[in-house]
Amino acid sequence: MARESWTGRIGFVLAAVGSAVGLGNLWRFPWMTAENGGSAFLVVYLGIVLAVGVPGLLAEFVLGRRSRKSPVGALRELSGSRNWGHVGLLSVVAGVVLLSFYSVVGGWILRYLVASPTGAYFDAPGAYFDSIAYGPEAAAFHVAFLAATAGVVYGGVRDGIERATTVMMPVIAIVLVGMAAWASGLAGAGDAYAFYLAFDLATIQENAVDVALAAAGQALFTLSVGAGTMITYASYVGEDRSLPADATMVAVLNTGLGVLAGLVVFPLLFSTPGVDVATSGPGALFVGVATAFATLPYGTLLAVGFFAVVALAALSSSISMLEIVVAYLVDERDLDRKRATTGVAAVVLVTGAASAFSPSLFSALAGPVVDVVLTTGLLAFVVFAAWVVGADAVEEFATGTRYTTGLGDAWRVLIGVALPPFLLFTLGVGLLDAAGVDAPTWQVAVAAVVVAAALVAGVARRRPSGPAEH
Repeated sequence: MARESWTGRIGFVLAAVGSAVGLGNLWRFPWMTAENGGSAFLVVYLGIVLAVGVPGLLAEFVLGRRSRKSPVGALRELSGSRNWGHVGLLSVVAGVVLLSFYSVVGGWILRYLVASPTGAYFDAPGAYFDSIAYGPEAAAFHVAFLAATAGVVYGGVRDGIERATTVMMPVIAIVLVGMAAWASGLAGAGDAYAFYLAFDLATIQENAVDVALAAAGQALFTLSVGAGTMITYASYVGEDRSLPADATMVAVLNTGLGVLAGLVVFPLLFSTPGVDVATSGPGALFVGVATAFATLPYGTLLAVGFFAVVALAALSSSISMLEIVVAYLVDERDLDRKRATTGVAAVVLVTGAASAFSPSLFSALAGPVVDVVLTTGLLAFVVFAAWVVGADAVEEFATGTRYTTGLGDAWRVLIGVALPPFLLFTLGVGLLDAAGVDAPTWQVAVAAVVVAAALVAGVARRRPSGPAEH
């Protein structure tokens, strides 16, 4: 049976943007910007996107197009080793872990979308959220959101994922632009822009490491790298075109939509009496913004539009998470797509329901577990691309571009030498923070460099050769 593919470049790029543009981008990104130096943080964030995010994204694109397989098959076939294929299984784990909490949050959004026409949460947004966050109602809406996700993936690459994302992404952009234009006329818009985009260099100077780590975490999460999503999506590319151009386009569109979201959210909050913007934090999505709609003219209509956009963004990301696991079963286990989709959805129905009933499980999956899985996954992909695929990765990088392999060689050095210690540093700091250990930053940095050097040396020295072992 012939492997599926995108109909063209637009479908691939919009699907990749859809994977990247999710809740972390439309909600977490504006708050991180506001709390970490405003537009000064944007400069740091964009620098990390260009230096870390885009090269990492390109590594996944290269592996996917070169192999025409999902992560497990890509690592096995390109290396000629089953061991690397086993490393690729981390992507399968990542897909299940991500969906197990993400579908619960998606369920919350659906609940608010359904309640918006009547303004059911307007009177007491905080109490309303507390009542629906966990328990039977949360589990029920998790199932509804998961069913919508599975329905798209069930349809296949072209008729399901591509068709859905080519509709959803323009709708998200158009509605956000319209709402941002409308919000600019609100009474608190000036103060909102000052809070959101003030150039606060002092905050960055005082907390340089924390700000850099926050920007790095945001860049990796919102660009959807580390889980194998982009390997999977690039494996459906049926033609040779510029992967660097596609990766840059995905990063630009992703960041632009994140900035737009802030231009909607903060004017809403600053125009609402009784909302303490400085202390609302990311959780204000279901409290602060909900309060704002209760006080504005046409609040129910605005609420429907806003939560519809957030629901579409969440759905576009969850589709890619489910596709990681489905593609593995189709490629490696020869399952029919429909059976694979149904089977994975059944598993996530159970694991997601467990998260919906257990706040502690939800917090663990959404916090330290996913951070470790994504960072470790990206570390494996960049080391593999640079030191196992090597010159072939550079060749794939340059295919479809007007670049010489010189730029590809520079990219290979970046992902093979600079990124591993950086990723190990962020992983180490995150794990120590989660464990409550206060270690000096320089010690973590030195340890990261040493471990990265040993890892790279070991992989380069033992580079497998020959056909894969079947």
